[in-house]
Amino acid sequence: MAYNEHQADRIRQRLLRANLTEEKKMMGGLIFMVNHKMCLGIDIDKKTGLDRLMVRVGKASHEKLIFNKGSREMNFTGKVMRGFLFIDPDGFDADDDLDFWIEKALYFNREIS
Repeated sequence: MAYNEHQADRIRQRLLRANLTEEKKMMGGLIFMVNHKMCLGIDIDKKTGLDRLMVRVGKASHEKLIFNKGSREMNFTGKVMRGFLFIDPDGFDADDDLDFWIEKALYFNREIS
């Protein structure tokens, strides 16, 4: 499992107040479960060698958020996974940017049952 522990710690600190229920090593990285639902993930992009954030934002927000800095469609298997986005480092290295993406993921997490 390849992920940057520093980036994982940044996410953990922000999720302490959000009912972080579990961390799972899967999908080649580390997934953060909030309220027992997949919320965020971190891994290292095999093509670029750079950190990569995975954010679950839901299908309704997908089209609006795809145009944000560092954002791109999530594609593991040759098929786009609508409702999930990859965020490249230029989109989450700054604390304000990471906070933005975590809030989007937590908003969707609260909306799903």
